This record gives sequence, C-alpha cells and structure tokens, in this order.
Amino acid sequence: MLAKRRQSVILAEVRRVGSVRVGDLSLRFGVSDMTIRRDLSDLSRQGLVEKVHGGALLSDAVSRIEPGFEAKTEWDPEAKDGIARAAAALVRPGTAIALSAGTTTHALARHLLRVQRLTVVTNSVRVADVFEEARRPGRTGPTVVLTGGVRTPSDALVGPIAALALHDLHVDQLFMGCHGIDPDAGLTPPTSPSRRPTGR
Repeated sequence: MLAKRRQSVILAEVRRVGSVRVGDLSLRFGVSDMTIRRDLSDLSRQGLVEKVHGGALLSDAVSRIEPGFEAKTEWDPEAKDGIARAAAALVRPGTAIALSAGTTTHALARHLLRVQRLTVVTNSVRVADVFEEARRPGRTGPTVVLTGGVRTPSDALVGPIAALALHDLHVDQLFMGCHGIDPDAGLTPPTSPSRRPTGR
C-alpha cells in the first residue's frame, strides 16, 4: 500500500475512534513501527493528528477534514455490503432512483447492476463509474444522470450546480448516506456546523 493511501486510512481511523497505536497500525498494515511513526509524523506536520507516545490522537483540525473515498471504504465493508444488498432488494425494474455519494451507496450501485431498465440520478462520480464500467458491447445499462457540481474528496459533486440539476427531477426512490443527524439541521455532511446559528 502506498504511503498516501495508508495515511488516509490512518486518518480515517483516528476520526472514527479518536486515537491510534503504532503497534496496532504496524500489524494491520504489515509494516514496521518506524514506517507508521513516519506516517504519523507526516499527518502531524499537516495538523491532522497530535502525536503522542506510542501513537496519535485526534486533533481539532481533523474534525473539519473530510476523509477520501478510499479511507471510508475501509470502514465496516461487510456492514455496508449488507445494507446495500437489502436496499437493492427494494428497487424494481423500470424505476427511477437517486443515489447520493458515499461508500455504502457505491456498494448499492454494484448490487443494482442486475436491475433492468433503471434510471439512476447521482451526484457521485464513483457511482456513475460503476454503471459505466459494467457496460459491454451490445448491452445497455441503466440511464445515468450525473448532476455536476464541485468535486469533494469523496468524489461527490456538490454546490449550487448540483442543487439546480436536482430541482426539477423526480424519482421513485432515494438512497442516501449522511455523516450525522441533528434535530435542527437534519441530515448533515462532514462540514456542517452542529447547530444552526440562531441570530442571538
């Protein structure tokens, strides 16, 4: 595994549990403790983790950074595949669905390859790629509508252009993931504040 990819996974793990240990990471990746220490030093220099004796802790800055697609793919792949399989069973041939960006919806896209006459609206470059790569000569796959917008580290297309593209589209079902649920803000991405400003 390349250092950048390994560091992305390490950062994702720090975000998930709050801290990591050098020995655990060394076993996980099959590399030396020295290699892991260099990875942690690189992440620390970027302000993403705080190095401590034997490992690293979550820094304040890391809570504002969205991990990349590869890092999030490492989180609970079996659970994501189970969710994707159950969701795919809900989709009927000839329907129009929307898939948000994310690693679970990416897994869902793979399970949807068997559904005939499907129209898929998505803001995910990765989801669109699943359907494109499955096309074979003489075989048509689903119709895919990619929203456009600004590309994020997780390969989502977001912003005003994406919102405008969705404004007049209608689908039968929506499958989406989120990073958090707040009673006031609703479903939130990683950059959302925990509360909306009250103006007071």
